[in-house]
Amino acid sequence: MTQLLTGARWREELTAELKDNILGYWLKNTVDEKYFGYIGEIASSGEKLPEADKGLVLHARIMWTFASAYRLYKDETYLNASKRAYEALKTHFRDPEHGGLYWLIDINGAAVSDKKQVYGQAFVIYALSEYVRVTGDQEALAWAEEIYRLLEKHAYDPVHLGYVEALARDWTETDELSLSGKDLNERKSMNTHLHVLEAYTNLYRVWKPEGLKAKLKELIEVHLDKIIDANTDHFLLFFDDEWHSKAPHVSYGHDIEGSWLLWEAAEVLGDESLLPRVKEAAVRMAKATLEQGVDEDGGLFNEYDGHHLDDSKDWWPQAEAMVGFLNAYQLSGEAKYLEAAKHSWSFISNFVSDREGGEWHWQVTRAGEPVANANQPKVGQWKCPYHNSRACIEVLERLEHLKSEV
Repeated sequence: MTQLLTGARWREELTAELKDNILGYWLKNTVDEKYFGYIGEIASSGEKLPEADKGLVLHARIMWTFASAYRLYKDETYLNASKRAYEALKTHFRDPEHGGLYWLIDINGAAVSDKKQVYGQAFVIYALSEYVRVTGDQEALAWAEEIYRLLEKHAYDPVHLGYVEALARDWTETDELSLSGKDLNERKSMNTHLHVLEAYTNLYRVWKPEGLKAKLKELIEVHLDKIIDANTDHFLLFFDDEWHSKAPHVSYGHDIEGSWLLWEAAEVLGDESLLPRVKEAAVRMAKATLEQGVDEDGGLFNEYDGHHLDDSKDWWPQAEAMVGFLNAYQLSGEAKYLEAAKHSWSFISNFVSDREGGEWHWQVTRAGEPVANANQPKVGQWKCPYHNSRACIEVLERLEHLKSEV
């Protein structure tokens, strides 16, 4: 089936998916007219939970998504949607006393969790930078710079490099480090470092001081030297301060996502001495993911813990696979990666995209059946329009450069 998917057809399908099924869903269903910003949760059944707490990551990702959509289409509706999330972040999530942003707030704007999770701060930098890319807004840029400096002052490890997972509201040490209930309570993680890398990459697009340039280069090298397992070409996931690995798990979605985000960072940085090394690492990671993590139907498995395979398929690894494999094709010229990217889209289109309710299912079984789970909402702190919209945007932009090949 995917052999018949031409570049033109692929672009047509992705455009419809992005504008109608993803962005259209969020515009229609998630704007919180009663309180502020966006509704904190919509159940997998479609039931809206208007009193649900509001997550920092959700609002930052919505802001990024619609700023990026505006960059692509110049539709004022998208820009206004991004501005709405921006105002919620600025007015309700921002800590007026200590700087940075709260992790979780209620519908009245009171902090439910006021710790400074570095992952969350990074996503605000990412969103603000995208907003600056499309508006040139200097207030947004100044705020992104402020958060960057707070992270460098309080979260950076000058001895062993990298960044601690979380700090208390006043940026002092905390024992509550874990990002979510499924994450280890360790000092450092791959996930946080990957998204600090992503945030600093986007910030460097709009602000180029030498200090940020040096930090971005260092972050790329930290991934190459400490986070990628040289023996397996997978990411290691959790670490102590000195970068001793604390878990044997493999996250296929993070591996393929990291492969293209590392290349993007190296390209934006423009350090010629790093590019060959990052290119090699990115292709190796894509190869390992393709050989070990992809099912016969093109779907990407969730995780492998060293003994057991979690063969269910969450929405976000599928999105990242489509981009990561296309990126590997662009870097290597090997047709197997282009086919893998097309298979990813085929799997998404056939099984993950919710044609009845809109948006994407959180998870499907190995057989492709949607999983109805109260802990897997359609909209929530982690279920945002970022992975799937970004995948569509990335692939659409890349296909523009590959028209004669695909």
